[in-house]
Amino acid sequence: MPSWLHPKIERWLLADQRYAFLFQPDASGELVSLDCETTGFNALADDVISIAAVKIRGRRILASEAFRAVIRPGAPMEASAIKVHQLREQDVARGRTIREVLPEFLHFIGGRPLVGYWIAFDVKMLNKYVFSLLNIHLPNRQIDVSKLYYDRKYGSAPPGTRVDLRYATILADLKLRPRAQHDAFEDALGAAESYLILEDMRERGVRLPRQWAPGGIPLA
Repeated sequence: MPSWLHPKIERWLLADQRYAFLFQPDASGELVSLDCETTGFNALADDVISIAAVKIRGRRILASEAFRAVIRPGAPMEASAIKVHQLREQDVARGRTIREVLPEFLHFIGGRPLVGYWIAFDVKMLNKYVFSLLNIHLPNRQIDVSKLYYDRKYGSAPPGTRVDLRYATILADLKLRPRAQHDAFEDALGAAESYLILEDMRERGVRLPRQWAPGGIPLA
């Protein structure tokens, strides 16, 4: 299916016309940096338990206007996931359901492009709820900061170069302060900061230097 045709079909399938704004061209020039924490790592079986999103306007991150929500999941919490995001059963028990949160979230993001670290996973997790509510998937353009980082760091790297796309590595390489990882709000802020730096580098044609081992072997 041609890429230009898919949004038109999704728009036709939209079950609630009150959400037609998702398909309207965004005139604000803003982006939204997004992160979700989940009960596990299976997009089909697990649930979202927290969402955070911050708008990016020009070179500014509007952290004071952020969207933040803790969500009461339908799936059990995996011990491995609790160790990652530090949200316990009792923490999310006080949250709202995803069906209560989702309309507010959709109005917050509108038709803006979505920025994030491995953003495809977050969108995939959200899409199962969006589809249940509206019979569509999020049509927003996705911008992955790990891809932007790869392009600036490894885009011209020779074969065999060791590639490190870990979130902490990206923040450190961009001289950003470490943030509490696997906290949705902190991760959304970190992705927004990374995006602004990497986008500025792209516009100026600047690349990140790679380390080299003795003998001229590229390490990273």
